[in-house]
Amino acid sequence: MEILGIDIGGSGIKGATVDTVSGTLRAERLRIDTPQPSTPEAVTEVVCTLVRHFEWTGPVGCAFPAIVKSGVTRSAANVDKGWVNYPAQEKLGQHTGCPLVLSNDADAAGIAEFTFGAGQGHPGLVLVITLGTGIGSAMFYRGVLVPNSELGHLEIRGREAEKWTASVVRKRMGLKWKEWGARLNDYLAHLEFIFSPDLFILGGGVSRRFERFSPYLNLETEVVPAALRNDAGIIGAALAARHLAEA
Repeated sequence: MEILGIDIGGSGIKGATVDTVSGTLRAERLRIDTPQPSTPEAVTEVVCTLVRHFEWTGPVGCAFPAIVKSGVTRSAANVDKGWVNYPAQEKLGQHTGCPLVLSNDADAAGIAEFTFGAGQGHPGLVLVITLGTGIGSAMFYRGVLVPNSELGHLEIRGREAEKWTASVVRKRMGLKWKEWGARLNDYLAHLEFIFSPDLFILGGGVSRRFERFSPYLNLETEVVPAALRNDAGIIGAALAARHLAEA
């Protein structure tokens, strides 16, 4: 069962067709820089470009960096504020001409990891943390998603965690892996104290460099990189839309 998955981020928008039975990409991924400002109109045009690129007319799954409730984006931490309370699922579906399902980006990545990746079959409390322009989070207990957890906005050291610890902060400030690893450890230790998870899964593009910062993580909880790496959002978005194809 093939579905087009699109992962909308603060810095890039990427998509590919996904085999939702095997969890593999069926076509080479295409990435387009997120327009600045990232208004609904500008981002919608990029999404339409991806749909046209893949010559796609079937179901589409979109992952988006915001609280998503009933297809409406309720926040906009790393995109234009025009997305707040915007009927994004309806509008994107109208403009693409495709049946479309919108999901929180970290929730989508978590769904992919629990279906095909590092979370498969885990019986406990798992926190999937995506590290990119911001910090996304997905919380699973016994394989069941608790949606829109938004743990990147917890306060640490007097500021929002993602403004201290996101992957983009490391690049912007020129932090060495040891320095950034210490920041990440502080953040994960804070989550560990509050939630007592059984596993952390770290996603986002930086997950492919896990060996560079993992030596600086000193936690009681097991920490592993996302198995699907930076494709998890695309795959999870497609999985979230699978019921459209089944119907």
